[in-house]
Amino acid sequence: MPKLGMEPLRRRALIDAAILAIGERGSLDVTMSDIAGRAGVSPALAHHYFGAKEDLLSATMRHILSELGRDLREATAGLSGRERVRAIIAVNFSPKQFRPEIIAAWLAFYVEAQRAPSLRRLLRIYARRLHSNLVHALKPAMAAADAERTAEGIAALIDGLYIRRALKDGPPDADSAIALVEDYLSLRLGESRHA
Repeated sequence: MPKLGMEPLRRRALIDAAILAIGERGSLDVTMSDIAGRAGVSPALAHHYFGAKEDLLSATMRHILSELGRDLREATAGLSGRERVRAIIAVNFSPKQFRPEIIAAWLAFYVEAQRAPSLRRLLRIYARRLHSNLVHALKPAMAAADAERTAEGIAALIDGLYIRRALKDGPPDADSAIALVEDYLSLRLGESRHA
């Protein structure tokens, strides 16, 4: 009989292994056996905890989104306006989030969301939360319509930079990604003040 508390540890090990396997492969074309082997458990145990591979992949995406959400809440606590927007940008390109295996997982999930309703739903939730957080932070500095448009632009840049990074060799360059998004933010804030 397994020790109490082993299930959460094994589930987390399987999720971490799924992220690494997806990152290495660059796609969701991984097997439960591959993932289980990386996690140090049998494929049968992986199936016991998650059922089908799709369930594990969905749990992996929820885990990535949960970590991102937690990091965002910590980084933005007590901040407002431009500083809050800058914190949102910084978290999305933090060393914890903007690393090769997470970038590859995001790209794979974007592709898979086109056919898997559960992943599409998760990505829509992520997109709505990001947009809402950005609009909330931008509204004190610009008209509501400008805040909506600017939030959409920032979100598109974040998503686009992840996709571009996934298609390049070498380590991710978070500093240049942050600078690019902040340049856009500065332009939009300048336009808004003169509009």
